[in-house]
Amino acid sequence: MLFVLCYLLLFGSTCVLSTYGPHQRAQMTGDILLGGLFPIHFGVASKDQDLAARPESTQCVRFNFRGFRWLQAMIFAIDEVNNSSTLLPNITLGYRIFDTCNTVSKALEATLSFVAQNKIDSLNLDEFCNCTDHIPATIAVVGAAGSAVSTAVANLLGLFYIPQISYASSSRLLSNKNQYKSFMRTIPSDEYQATAMADIIEHFEWNWVIAVASDDDYGRPGIEKFEKETEERDICIHLNELISQYMEDHEIQALADRIENSSAKVIVVFASGPDIEPLIKEMVRRNITDRTWIASEAWASSSLIAKPEYLDVVVGTVGIALKAGHIPEFKEFLQQVQPKKVNHNEFVREFWEETFNCYLKDSPRLHENDNGSTSFRPLCTGEEDIMSVETPYLDYTHLRISYNVYSAVYSIAQALQDIVTCTPGRGLFANNSCADIKKMEAWQALKQLRHLNYTKSMGAKRHFDENSANYTIINWHRSAEDGSVVFEEVGYYNMHSKRGAKLVIDKTKILWNGHSSEVPFSNCSEDCDPGTRKGIIDSMPMCCFECTECSDGEYSNHKDASICSKCPNNSWSSSNHTFCFLKEIEFLSWTEPFGIALTICAVLGVLLTAFVTGVFVKFRNTPIVKATNRELSYLLLFSLICCFSSSFIFIGEPHDWMCRLRQPAFGISFVLCISCVLVKTNRVLLVFEAKIPTSFHRKWWGLNLQFLLVFLFTFVQVMICVVWLYNAPPSSYMNHDIDEIIFITCNEGSEMALAFLIGYTCLLAAVCFFFAFKSRKLPENFTEAKFITFSMLIFFIVWISFIPAYFSTYGKFVSAVEVIAILASSFGMLACIFSNKVYIILFKPCRNTIEEVRCSTAAHAFKVAAKATLKHDTVSGNKSGSIGGSSASSPSSSISLKTNGDDGETTTRRQKPRVSFGSGTVMLSLSFEESRRSSLM
Repeated sequence: MLFVLCYLLLFGSTCVLSTYGPHQRAQMTGDILLGGLFPIHFGVASKDQDLAARPESTQCVRFNFRGFRWLQAMIFAIDEVNNSSTLLPNITLGYRIFDTCNTVSKALEATLSFVAQNKIDSLNLDEFCNCTDHIPATIAVVGAAGSAVSTAVANLLGLFYIPQISYASSSRLLSNKNQYKSFMRTIPSDEYQATAMADIIEHFEWNWVIAVASDDDYGRPGIEKFEKETEERDICIHLNELISQYMEDHEIQALADRIENSSAKVIVVFASGPDIEPLIKEMVRRNITDRTWIASEAWASSSLIAKPEYLDVVVGTVGIALKAGHIPEFKEFLQQVQPKKVNHNEFVREFWEETFNCYLKDSPRLHENDNGSTSFRPLCTGEEDIMSVETPYLDYTHLRISYNVYSAVYSIAQALQDIVTCTPGRGLFANNSCADIKKMEAWQALKQLRHLNYTKSMGAKRHFDENSANYTIINWHRSAEDGSVVFEEVGYYNMHSKRGAKLVIDKTKILWNGHSSEVPFSNCSEDCDPGTRKGIIDSMPMCCFECTECSDGEYSNHKDASICSKCPNNSWSSSNHTFCFLKEIEFLSWTEPFGIALTICAVLGVLLTAFVTGVFVKFRNTPIVKATNRELSYLLLFSLICCFSSSFIFIGEPHDWMCRLRQPAFGISFVLCISCVLVKTNRVLLVFEAKIPTSFHRKWWGLNLQFLLVFLFTFVQVMICVVWLYNAPPSSYMNHDIDEIIFITCNEGSEMALAFLIGYTCLLAAVCFFFAFKSRKLPENFTEAKFITFSMLIFFIVWISFIPAYFSTYGKFVSAVEVIAILASSFGMLACIFSNKVYIILFKPCRNTIEEVRCSTAAHAFKVAAKATLKHDTVSGNKSGSIGGSSASSPSSSISLKTNGDDGETTTRRQKPRVSFGSGTVMLSLSFEESRRSSLM
């Protein structure tokens, strides 16, 4: 392989030794020679080589005025260095500059002239040809322009370590130092440009674009990076197309069809001017003017596209342009160009002919057939006024590429200056030695350029390992004066700025499609209004969506929201789901009608109970009060006051102390109340049902034992509450589960503990109901058994209904249900147990006498004795029948009620109602004396 390459180089060098490269060039001798590669033409003529004869060199076509200006920038910079007294004194820089014609083949043809001398020297091939005479080696090359051209050139120059500094090749592939060892550039990499273009798309809130890239090493890597950037920003590419200036007409038309039929209105183009021009022409022919173009730096200010005849299509283009620089006195240098004054630049003659549309005398192109007759062009004198015509050559207001060329030359000159001023022992080469400027080789210049670090005259630093990514954002306007293109600067992009400050665009300066200030719409779907979110459409890209209304409790306050945000716990979404408002906080308040009604009822219950207590205290010595066991009645009334009062704790804003107090207060109060009723009812029942009342009953059912039982029953409930509060104390909490409302309620801590508390209360009530039902026929002056039974029925109905109501309600209604249950059961016991007695005391005082009590007692005793006699007779009759046969008759029985003593003794002596039946007499003694009645009751 190496032998073949050597043969190729030798063959190329021997064939071109007479001219040493393409015929047309700009060259000047010097001590050190620099090479240059510039696109003086946009392309080559298309010619089918049928190989019937020796192939001819392809002809370059379409003169590039900007490319010629870049060439002039290199010559101007070299002249400045040669005229400088401080930079490379006594050393003259020469140059050899060739036209690449914007094609790889022409560029490689020129590059062979740069590497031939170096290769011949290194291989010691002088025996084949004498190639060293008067041909100094090229130690560095400035160029090329296009990335595809530079890639090919870099592969060749890298073999010989000849440094190459490109002024316009931005492909990110060229950053691979392992593959392109000698390549450097003064332009940022497309790595940053693709990011900048994606940021522009995101800035204008577009998500549906078309991507077009040149089919070369510039377009493909650039658009690949752009795709990655758009994916991170949720931007979709509808069409992704490759293009070339050499595409067939039908291919261009097919591409234009796809673009015309696309709903995307923004076209991102990573291509050079010559590559995109065929598509622009087709778009102009079809008059497609509703597209917005995003131009890469390769054509953002291209004179090939920025023509008046294309403006209807491309006006409004937003382009990424390199940051402009200033070259002092360059304007005057450009104006001094003239064919008669310039001998070292063969491109000047063609430039002059293209500028004035004429031919110079003795021009080789005078009789050439340039795909048509050229005889219409007049002859030139060579002294025409260059300022009388407008060409891109004289557009020196924004020097971008020209400034990069200027910087590249000065970078090489500074590297050579570092070699000149190198101090032995501090050099970059072996043993810290310095290179000899008089015997300079390309690899030494490359080494020095890699370590170059200097400040240019403009104050900017140059270091080839750190390419600053600074771009200017331009907008294509139509000039009101002559209809030409005006590149208006509308912003900038700095990759090294902080996040959020990298891209700055003044939207007020942008004219879309040349006249509108409204940003074009280029989205797959219409923007979703606030209050909605983007919904996915099956089999469509993520940029295509349908707008779905946010759910309740969620909101979106900006357009095109991807998701709806959930409102905070204390907020709820508005009816249009565009914002959240604070939820209304609710609890069973003192001020609301429901709370006021419950409070009134509770207060009424307390007042009525206090009234009854006052009546009982006032009439404490009357038989009715005495017969109902005054002490237990007082305790019962006190417990009812506690029951009514406990309902107050359920009203108002719940706090932790309220939550921990209300259930124990309610539970203990009710247990105390029911315990009093239970003890009193059971005591009288035992006394009246006893067949032989003795002193045993009086002893064990005394007042102390009654209070002890009440205490024991209540103590059990107290212990339940203590265990509950210790293990799982209730606490207040905000219930956010309800829409638009926050209920402040009590978390009971343990539902099981609450069940134990209510269950124990109901158990005592059930026992009380049993004894009350059993004693319902006792003298009503003593126990009101029927009313107690009814009160217990009310209690059960209320609390059995309470359980499903408690678990089926929420919020403040939970407290309301419990308050209603407390009030209903409390009023039931108060009314049933005490209403009849209060009525007798206040409105029927005639019944509140000792005689009434006696009559009731005697009547009950008579009923009990009669039942016992009938039962005894039935048993005796059954026995006689079994002994005497059927002829025996039933014994007669008699019941007599006798009273010993006269009427005057009835108030001082014990009365002994006597009940007599067949087998004997049983004396049932009842005492109503003050000293003993209490023991009975």
